[in-house]
Amino acid sequence: MELSVNYLAVLVAAIVNYIIATIWYAAIFRKTWQKLTGIADMQPSPVNIILTFIGSLVLSYVLYHSIAFGNAYFKMSGIAGGLMGGFFGWLGYIAPVTLTTKLYEKKPWGLWLLDNAFWLISLLIMGIILSSWM
Repeated sequence: MELSVNYLAVLVAAIVNYIIATIWYAAIFRKTWQKLTGIADMQPSPVNIILTFIGSLVLSYVLYHSIAFGNAYFKMSGIAGGLMGGFFGWLGYIAPVTLTTKLYEKKPWGLWLLDNAFWLISLLIMGIILSSWM
């Protein structure tokens, strides 16, 4: 199977992921997140901002391929394919890994729920963008 990557879609999905994270953690759930993590100061350094965005780009690129293969296997595309790819990306990768981390670190369940709700929403939206632009 030959796969042609739409790099503009990858870039847009990464930017959207970064925007969602900023709104989620800095605006909507700032106080809740600070309480659950014990982090009082939420002033990331420029290096952390750049590294976070690079992480969003890598996630977007990997998710693109995952969705492409899923769409080909299930013979889906567009919004439905993106939602399915985003959901199974969350269910198969994000949720189990973060759950294992939560169990070992013994952090509050509320933090796991807050983080996983973010990832689920973000991956669903990224999946729609990536799948619709294939």
